Amino acid sequence: MSISILLLIVAVIGVAGYLAGSWRANALAGGKSSSLHSRPGYYGAFVAIWSMLPAVIVLLVWIIASPIYIGSTVRAGFPDEVKAEPQATQNLNYNMIGAIARGFRLLSVEERQAVFADAATARTVLAGKGVPLAADPAPYMLKSADDLNRMTTTSSTILSALVMLSALVGAVLSYRAIAPRFRARNRVEGVMLAALIGASSIAILTTIGIVASMLTEATHFFNMVPAWEFFFGTVWDPRFAAAGATASSGQFGLLPLLAGTLYIGFVAMLVAVPVGLFAAIYMSEYASRTVRSVAKPLLEVLAGIPTIVYGFFALITVGPFLRDISAQLNGLVTGNYSNFIQAQSVLTAGFVMGIMLIPYVSSLSDDIITAVPRALRDGSLGLGATRSETIKRVILPAALPGIVGALLMTASRAIGETMIVVLAAGVAARMQLNPFEPMTTVTVKIVNQLTGDLEFTSPQTLVAFALGITLFVITLCLNIYALYIVRKYREQYE
Repeated sequence: MSISILLLIVAVIGVAGYLAGSWRANALAGGKSSSLHSRPGYYGAFVAIWSMLPAVIVLLVWIIASPIYIGSTVRAGFPDEVKAEPQATQNLNYNMIGAIARGFRLLSVEERQAVFADAATARTVLAGKGVPLAADPAPYMLKSADDLNRMTTTSSTILSALVMLSALVGAVLSYRAIAPRFRARNRVEGVMLAALIGASSIAILTTIGIVASMLTEATHFFNMVPAWEFFFGTVWDPRFAAAGATASSGQFGLLPLLAGTLYIGFVAMLVAVPVGLFAAIYMSEYASRTVRSVAKPLLEVLAGIPTIVYGFFALITVGPFLRDISAQLNGLVTGNYSNFIQAQSVLTAGFVMGIMLIPYVSSLSDDIITAVPRALRDGSLGLGATRSETIKRVILPAALPGIVGALLMTASRAIGETMIVVLAAGVAARMQLNPFEPMTTVTVKIVNQLTGDLEFTSPQTLVAFALGITLFVITLCLNIYALYIVRKYREQYE
């Protein structure tokens, strides 16, 4: 039985439990709801929860544990010479067995007998069923595939029985527990509180998992390449080694990538901060309600445009435009119409990225400025200050901590951008101060190092995790500092 059908059956049992629990509560109340500890709906919800919750837990545990057990059992049946091979080879063999098992489900009885009679025939028959194999399967693979199908079928049958049994037992026991003074509301709210805590913990657990996975692989990298060479190196030249090689050929200097990341982010902030901040001031202090209702959504549309579209815009419009303008200016001044701004440059990437960041700055700053109490504005205007003086001397100082925090969070967004930099700034890893020349960032090199069919055994691929954990620490520090600024300098108004 498929998982979707099982979930549907469990949901039906839960709905039936809700109706039965509510009916039983009303029946016990005898028309006097005051005799019940909780409303009838809570009794129904109690039965529904304990009809579905045990079944879902059994389902999740089985889905996780069953493939592990079946996989280990199938691998245990491999011949000794196969078990002696490297783990990567065994994984490939197991994947091939899985493909054969999927093909077996499509075969008739006669076709299965022909498959087991000859390996070459097996490959031909399975290819005809849409399951191509890279080579003729070994006899043990055919047997293992048959065992895999058999154990999978048995596991599915046992799972269906256990899930339905858990749902029915939970429904019966919770239904029998209903009594007039039974604290159904407390039980239901306790389950909902646990669910809310679990939901709020997902982000924390996800962050911990991401950091742990990156740290594990980054540790392997630093075992091959000294940390000081990575953090203080000035040359980025990984020079990919042959497949399976573990020698640390190449140079893995972080500084050129870090310089490009900060430089492009700085140019982007130079574009985004003035435009976004002035737009926020206008919309919150000067714009009429009609203008604000139109301008604010139009400005925030920029935040919904995919970054790859910004990259195309930089590649085919902004970059060539800056290149041609520089050639014209150079021709007017020197008579030599050669361009001094490259189509792919720090300026191009920073300018387009700044356009992308404008809605982040304007939206956050607008909300912060709008939150300044109206009494401060009225008091300043009542004392004779103009609107511009009120903004400069009252509103902006009051909103400054929040604005600074918003700008730091926007900067962390700029540091993590990838697609715009790939298309607008190039992939040249170098240290230079000319904004008209190409540079690259940490995120671009992470993509480059993990592109293709690679094994995570060489420093050329493992360096991506070192770059990732470095970028994570930088953005985390920016966000923590932004929260610190907001909390330390937040004004409290009464």
